[in-house]
Amino acid sequence: MKTAEYLNSKFKIPYVDETPMGLKQIASFLRQIQKILVSQGWECNFEEYITNQTYFVSQAAWFSRSVDCQNLIGKKAVVFGDATHAANFAKILHYEMGIKVIWAGTYCQYDADWFKKEVSSFCDEVVITDDYNLMASLIAKSEPDAIFGTQMERHIGKRMNIPCGVISSPVHIQNFPLSYKPFLGYEGSNQIADLIYNSFTLGMEDHLLEIFGGHETSDEEPRGIIKTNQDSELKWTQDAHNELSKIPGFVRNKVKRKTEDFAKKNKVQNITLEIMYAAKESNSSI
Repeated sequence: MKTAEYLNSKFKIPYVDETPMGLKQIASFLRQIQKILVSQGWECNFEEYITNQTYFVSQAAWFSRSVDCQNLIGKKAVVFGDATHAANFAKILHYEMGIKVIWAGTYCQYDADWFKKEVSSFCDEVVITDDYNLMASLIAKSEPDAIFGTQMERHIGKRMNIPCGVISSPVHIQNFPLSYKPFLGYEGSNQIADLIYNSFTLGMEDHLLEIFGGHETSDEEPRGIIKTNQDSELKWTQDAHNELSKIPGFVRNKVKRKTEDFAKKNKVQNITLEIMYAAKESNSSI
């Protein structure tokens, strides 16, 4: 951006400062190009093209208003990555999908001012860091329904049973499929809509596997349980432990933590079924 501003001030070279990622940003990108061309004497109007692509070529607009995607409205997400991808994904989640972005962050510290300007109007918090451990702590604290970040955040999400869509480097080779899957342009908007929807529904896949016996069952700790500092202080009865194992994997850790918080607050050492139900009644978010 600074290079573009320098070339513009020094040599009057025009520039476009929008990334064509997401329907709203693509339209802005094309209108900026149109403005430059008109200023140079060209006759052009991209409005018909924008309308046709948005409503008839790209599937993202109608898909985001479909019954399936309506279930995502009000869901919570966190976004992290390079400044360009993270900012634009946060905008897509907020403006096009109706998803609450709890916080958005980037490891590009030199782009901090630009990034804050782009996302601070709709994010509760903006994070500028390259500290992996801090990211893990923030994700655990905010308890999002989905993460959109790098391969590192995917590892964090896997430990916490939170689905993650990889949107930015560092990435794994699995994020470079042989098929054509761009992020930019109108076809890119389709791919992004798919990634967002599939990321949020991955938790349900794990739940269905548990219901229909896809996971091996045993008397061991339920799959996906994250150990907490309270584990050494509190004891779960077998009945409560079994009840916990029946809870869908994508919310199990949240239920466990809130139940233990309730027990600790009420100075209870042994967590029974009665304590689980009492904790649920005291906190409707469980």
